[in-house]
Amino acid sequence: MTTTPLPPTGALPRTETLDTVVVGAGQAGLSTGYHLSRTGRRFVILDANPRLGDNWRCHWDSLRLYSPAGLDGLPGMKFPARPESFPGKDQVANYLETYAETFGLPVRTSTRVHRVTRSGDEFLVDCGTVRFVARNVVVATGTFGRNPAVPEFAHELDPSILQLHSSEYRNPQQLQDGPVLVVGASHSGCDLAFEVAGAHPTILCGRDTGQIPVPLETRRMRMLFPALWFVWGHVMSLRTPIGRKLREHERHHGAPALRVKRKDLAAAGVDRVTDRMTGVQERRAVLGDGRVVDATNILWCTGFRQDYSWIDLPVVGDDGWPLEQRGVVEDVPGLYFTGLAFQSSFRSMLVGGAGADAQFVVEHLVAHRPETVAMLPG
Repeated sequence: MTTTPLPPTGALPRTETLDTVVVGAGQAGLSTGYHLSRTGRRFVILDANPRLGDNWRCHWDSLRLYSPAGLDGLPGMKFPARPESFPGKDQVANYLETYAETFGLPVRTSTRVHRVTRSGDEFLVDCGTVRFVARNVVVATGTFGRNPAVPEFAHELDPSILQLHSSEYRNPQQLQDGPVLVVGASHSGCDLAFEVAGAHPTILCGRDTGQIPVPLETRRMRMLFPALWFVWGHVMSLRTPIGRKLREHERHHGAPALRVKRKDLAAAGVDRVTDRMTGVQERRAVLGDGRVVDATNILWCTGFRQDYSWIDLPVVGDDGWPLEQRGVVEDVPGLYFTGLAFQSSFRSMLVGGAGADAQFVVEHLVAHRPETVAMLPG
């Protein structure tokens, strides 16, 4: 991994000219960098975090991947763990850091992109102290980690109630004594409700998004995973009618429960309510069935709102998602996305699916965006 020192605060921005700027150094951005490095093109990968992998380190302490290590490798490098194990968040973070170093990827940390604009056939990428002029921009900021999606009525709750979004939750020690209301019942909501129920009376509210019926960490699942991996990549994909329908469900209604199942929640004593939280009454949470919940803690597992306001181009649809097909923005040649939920298939949401989506984007870029003489090395 190579880095370039930035000018001191207050200095005039300097300008660098490159073929491609990749925004985001998670699994999607690094996979893109791997494939770009094999084209000989000049590029840089920008990340706002001070240390590569911090986008994983900031998750809750007990988070582990939902796919085994044998399927979690990025292009050119296996995940360094037993193939049947499920790596934790810090293992993933360290793997990403090692991956970038192994392949010498040009990552610049602590470099936040403030705005992307277009001038003729080139993009201007403004990072404050440095500005990049590039023929192509690949947005690899992913699906998660943008703006936490918390209901507007959250501020009406009693200020004594501790409210944490899933992106702020680390472990049960953060919570106050008393009941916990977990809002949102996708896989993160199920995981957190199960965890905190060990020490708190817990209610989990939200629509049932389904579940993968077989427990993840069993011999039966180990035998099924190769078949599931095939189905997730080839059947549950944009190439099939069922896949296209499933993408709308996944993007707008939440993914199914993966590790924690309905029976696990019941065994842990979680009060499962399939109604949503609908508002606030007397400064307490009200559920769709009319129940008023006297909780001292609320965990918002309500996902994130995409924020592409820093891209000063017409690239976002009415639903808030980028106007792309498999990462290609046809109306803005040279602009790409990767790392999106269900970008090409169900695999796209998993670490091991990042490489294929990035490869497709880079192959399209090479075929449709020839490098100009001015940008060649030397």
